[in-house]
Amino acid sequence: MRRRRMNMSREAQDVLLKAFQQLRAELKATADFPVHVIEAAEAAKGSVQLPDKDATHLPLFTIDPPASRDLDQAMYLERRSGGGYRVHYAIADVAAFVRPGSPLDDEAHDRIETLYFPDLKVPLHPPSISEGPASLLPDQVVPALLWQHDLDADGNVTDSTVSRARVRSRAKLDYLGVQQDIEAGTAEESVALLREIGKLREAVEAARGGVSVHLPDQEVTLKDGSFRLSYAAALPVEGWNEQISLMTGMAAARIMLDSGTGILRTQKEQDDKGEIRRVHDIAKCLGITWEPGVTYAALVNSLDPADRKHMAFLSEATAMLLKAEYTTFRDHQLPQHTGHASIAAPYTYCTAPLRRLIDRYTGELCVAACAGEPPPPWVLDALHCLPCDMARGKGKLADRRSVDLVEAAVLKDRVGQIFGGTVIDTDAEDGEPKRGTVYLAEPAVMGRITSGAKLGLGVNVQAKLTRADPLFSSRHKILFNTVA
Repeated sequence: MRRRRMNMSREAQDVLLKAFQQLRAELKATADFPVHVIEAAEAAKGSVQLPDKDATHLPLFTIDPPASRDLDQAMYLERRSGGGYRVHYAIADVAAFVRPGSPLDDEAHDRIETLYFPDLKVPLHPPSISEGPASLLPDQVVPALLWQHDLDADGNVTDSTVSRARVRSRAKLDYLGVQQDIEAGTAEESVALLREIGKLREAVEAARGGVSVHLPDQEVTLKDGSFRLSYAAALPVEGWNEQISLMTGMAAARIMLDSGTGILRTQKEQDDKGEIRRVHDIAKCLGITWEPGVTYAALVNSLDPADRKHMAFLSEATAMLLKAEYTTFRDHQLPQHTGHASIAAPYTYCTAPLRRLIDRYTGELCVAACAGEPPPPWVLDALHCLPCDMARGKGKLADRRSVDLVEAAVLKDRVGQIFGGTVIDTDAEDGEPKRGTVYLAEPAVMGRITSGAKLGLGVNVQAKLTRADPLFSSRHKILFNTVA
């Protein structure tokens, strides 16, 4: 599931600046880098060696939000003679700049991942590298890990390999422009093929029981002194683009499993009958029909994230039902569980090394395996610790706290008002739960709710807003009490 973006007007950012600064202080997240790390970045820029393999003839292109400059991926799609497709997929070669044990490496292990806030981002690597010579910006020759995927006419992968190469992106595209060009029939063939291949891969995903959730982006504006919250559905091209990344992550997992050394993103099917029943109850209380025998994947794929109730279910139930972790292995001692339930296949992260620590390591493992070489010692030395390192990442927490903050701002002028809502979660560990989560239909937000009596899952309640404070130091910036 791609992360939901929050787009905020400049006026709204200015008003909430203090609240976001406070949030970053609480998370100990700073966009500034120590002087010695900046100096190391400058030194790294001057010592990078380009790979011998020259793939600058490939007319690669990137697709990202317009303002993005830390571009991890570029692609070129073509038809194969005799049928099927070939996908060239270049991934930024961060290891060419970040040497093991260097100040850049130490800082990346402290930060773990790029954190996104509505007003700015806190990057994993100094922008002088991640938005410069390591980024797949157009018209610059850079080192990359170049994947080649061969697909048959139905979109099934028949072969995948990766090697180091020098590449040059020819165009920086954005989602809206690509969507418009494809629909108008004006996109060049390689770009137009993204829809064709993306749809085939979506069909392959559905056939194997995989799940893709595309929650709508939140749009926050300020009008007449009040915050307004609206939603913008994800464009189809974002899903097609994601399929290329997913395909690469599955190929990387298979390469590592075959080589006997690697790190996977694993996710088991929920086997807690009580938790499963709670998720079914959430669907029921939101008016979502979940017929007997229908799998979770089939249900999710049938829902429309633009529907506010479906969105609430997808946000809450996915977090409850499917919890992912990292699993490492080496020397052909494969773990008992290697699959990812949502993807319905073995999977790993490998396509965003500018923004996520672990991708640098999985990329190195795959390059070595495809070359028939042993993994680099520095990768093996870090392998055991990587799951713990990644567990320290604050990306999801930053996203959740940002949403809480903005939704509190939307409601801050309505304290004391009564809203109709549905209880979609309770503190189930309590025999008589009196706290939980309430979902409001309008505005479509969720908040903490307390009750003097037992709080029943799925119950429709009248909820009085008692707190909506973007500057409140606790994560529960929104609080409701039930009204008898």
